[in-house]
Amino acid sequence: MRDGNLDNSPGNDQAIGADLSGAVRRWLAHLEHGRGQSAATIEAYNRDLEQFAVYLRGQLSRSPRLDDLERVNAKTFRGFLASRRRAKVGSRSLARTMSALRTFFRWLETEGLVQNRSVRRVAMPKAGHSVPKPLTITKAAAVVGETSDDGSPDWISARDSAVLLLLYGSGLRISEALGLLRKDAPVSGRDTLRIAGKGGRERVAPVLPVTQQAVERYLALLPYPLGPDDRLFLGAKGGPLSPRIVQLLLERLRPALGLPDTATPHALRHSFATHLLSSGADLRQIQELLGHASLSTTQVYTEVDRERLLAVYDAAHPRAY
Repeated sequence: MRDGNLDNSPGNDQAIGADLSGAVRRWLAHLEHGRGQSAATIEAYNRDLEQFAVYLRGQLSRSPRLDDLERVNAKTFRGFLASRRRAKVGSRSLARTMSALRTFFRWLETEGLVQNRSVRRVAMPKAGHSVPKPLTITKAAAVVGETSDDGSPDWISARDSAVLLLLYGSGLRISEALGLLRKDAPVSGRDTLRIAGKGGRERVAPVLPVTQQAVERYLALLPYPLGPDDRLFLGAKGGPLSPRIVQLLLERLRPALGLPDTATPHALRHSFATHLLSSGADLRQIQELLGHASLSTTQVYTEVDRERLLAVYDAAHPRAY
């Protein structure tokens, strides 16, 4: 993949035909500018199409072209899904892949390029019902209070602390935290952040004083100059900080703090929501803070905090004795 398009470079031996490559570029641009999809979603959809193109290439023994998509049938789509399952891809990722293909073929039809509705006859993979796995309050506090002892420069330790505090203290997704610009830095006097989340939905996220102090300390130690429109959080070489670095940080902290394998950056966001629910916040408030489009998405936290809800029931119901 190169610059948000299917990799059609010479080193990839022309993965797809030029006409199909052009259609993909236009579709991705439509997703970004016409539908306001996030960069992460576009990247994932592009990757899904690349995998499908590789599968078609194996079936055709040549690079697939746009007109080949007219002849793709339901059996081919099912074969592609089966190949992905053999590669140990989970149901949730497969469901996203099918969603990408359905969206792409629908767009092709709208544009008058290809009319093929076979993909709609393929059942969507059923993703198992998953419940967020938050950390305990004690463990979450240990994570955000931990400083690196791996010999990293002080500014990197300060950066890591600031990022983790934004995930747990403000409920940000990792992409939202790492997408912040210098001009939006939550320092003293700025106790909220305006976040553009999934689907372009905006929300206001609170920022704790301890988080403001952590960001200020990071900025004071940062050895690189930052312009107002530069990314707030930088990597060791001065480029934008990669989400993978934060993921690896949590992996290193797991054995030291006795954390489960489910302790990921996103688990800190789950912990933010669950601990608010435990402290008396209602689901509508949590929905707003998380930026969920639907309350049903937020309701999963009632399953996480079942013990607290049962305790409230026992204390409040007149016949609970």
